[in-house]
Amino acid sequence: MLTAKQHELIRFIQQRLEETGISPSFEEMKEALDLKSKSGVHRLISALEERGFLRRLPNRARALEVVRQPEDVTPSRASGNVVPMPAPRTAPPEPANDVIELPLHGRIAAGAPIEALEGQSTLPVPAALLGPGEHYALEVSGDSMIEAGIFDGDFALVRRTDTARDGEIVVALVRGEEATLKYLRKESGMVRLDPANGAYEPQIYRPDEVQVQGKLAGLLRRYH
Repeated sequence: MLTAKQHELIRFIQQRLEETGISPSFEEMKEALDLKSKSGVHRLISALEERGFLRRLPNRARALEVVRQPEDVTPSRASGNVVPMPAPRTAPPEPANDVIELPLHGRIAAGAPIEALEGQSTLPVPAALLGPGEHYALEVSGDSMIEAGIFDGDFALVRRTDTARDGEIVVALVRGEEATLKYLRKESGMVRLDPANGAYEPQIYRPDEVQVQGKLAGLLRRYH
């Protein structure tokens, strides 16, 4: 069963696609559903995507497709009753792009650990670069991950999580003070943070000294 808000969102997206051929922006969806922030819209879309009702079209941001309707019904906002949802009249044209404003939490080391600064800035990111879940951005400082294609000045797009599999690139908080971007390895009861640059040595810590704060989900690079 879908929630009332999930029903409302599918209905609103489908109606906008039928009327204009363009999926609504996150701001329009926020206002239509009377939500307080775009992050609430992002969570709804991620949940519907995971359950197979929506699909993000690749390489574009404002690009949502209604894959299927929830048994062609949707809750009425006024009464909570279920009312019929008309079938789409024609296949809508390909939607355009949308952008999500991610929290930008300062800089993170791809070298020796440096402080990851909390800040009030945001970074506009194409939604197509992000999968489900909550995300934030960090500016990369250093060259220890260049062999993984991560360069100084890149923006790391991070999915917030406190767990990761062996071999994944993570944001690791070391000893509660410094954050670094590295491959996570577990070895002989210790945690090893591996660089992707032969000029750097792995960093080895006790498990209680390392806290995973997210997994790398993508990169954004600006050219000046």
